[in-house]
Amino acid sequence: MLFNLRTNTGLLYDEPMLTREIIQQVPKVELHDHLDGGLRITTIIELAEEHGISLPSDDEQELKAWFVRGCKQKSLSLYLKTFSVTTSVMQTASALERVAFEAVEDLAKENVCYAEIRFAPNLHLEKGLAPEEAVQAVLDGLQRGKKETGMPTGLILCAMRNQSPALSLATAELAVAFCDRGVVGFDLAGDESGHPPKKHLQAFQYIRNKNFNITIHAGEAFGVESIWQAVQLCGAHRIGHGTRLIEDMSLEGPHVEEIGSLANFIRDRRIPMEVCLTSNVGTGVATDYAHHPFPIFFRNQFRVFLCTDNRLMSDTTLTREMEVAVEYFNLTLRDLEKITINAMKSAFIHHDQKLDIIYTVIKKGYQAIRKDYGILD
Repeated sequence: MLFNLRTNTGLLYDEPMLTREIIQQVPKVELHDHLDGGLRITTIIELAEEHGISLPSDDEQELKAWFVRGCKQKSLSLYLKTFSVTTSVMQTASALERVAFEAVEDLAKENVCYAEIRFAPNLHLEKGLAPEEAVQAVLDGLQRGKKETGMPTGLILCAMRNQSPALSLATAELAVAFCDRGVVGFDLAGDESGHPPKKHLQAFQYIRNKNFNITIHAGEAFGVESIWQAVQLCGAHRIGHGTRLIEDMSLEGPHVEEIGSLANFIRDRRIPMEVCLTSNVGTGVATDYAHHPFPIFFRNQFRVFLCTDNRLMSDTTLTREMEVAVEYFNLTLRDLEKITINAMKSAFIHHDQKLDIIYTVIKKGYQAIRKDYGILD
């Protein structure tokens, strides 16, 4: 089957349809994936039974429907409510190790060639684990996953906006303490409304003083001010979501008439934005896929790429996110390669490691797809 590829200037050429089969095979990079948002339903049921935890349902289909209802109904409160269930079964070292291992397995099946997975250690201490033990358990699972699949990973530790700045500082110190054992960055997550990142400045200053990496959830549930604080006050090297940066741009239909000073700063400094299409639509940040600002960012040379956020709650995969981008934004195979390279350039690993994956895995992988499917772009 053929379809016409177009750019802003019109018709270019015909090439084979970018089917799920093709998209599933392309190399991918995942930089925004929450460990407690990607559990397998069967694992939740098994861990709950093992630890005597009550679930909304013991039926796999019913439980899956319960987890995704918030995304389907565009209810942020229902979406967030489900995390109390996933974290409840992730309170032991063995459970954390298993969930981390399975996350690597699942991502590797999507042909993800590098992933950064994040979690908040302070949410997994109810049964007596020390924060260090929680982090080590997750790292053990990631390492076992790498041995099984060959897929390298990094771990990002999250502080929570609604918790005390002292806990954020402790998490920042923990991240740095494990920087030579697989932890690659520090994040601030949780509801933005009423919890500005500037309240946690001490943690961010500690990270910056240690030459370490920062990503901050911003521009999701709150607007441009949240992004400004994340970048200008807290020193974010990446922005989680960044969807509402569109509010700093003047549009005439799909065309950008003017770009504000913050948006220009982010574009000029190549500050990456971790875009999560299905999550944004499911939580109401974007009204629907067609009105998500991703294509505006992408076509105007912002460094953006696609992520899943919470694979379970959003009922998605990185393959699915790319399918959405192809369907709604007319992305080509060359575009998918570009956003994959954007992601790899933005990873919290050393420059030589990034280049190795870009040239030996990503570029070679996309070239092989072009050859196999006769795609001439």
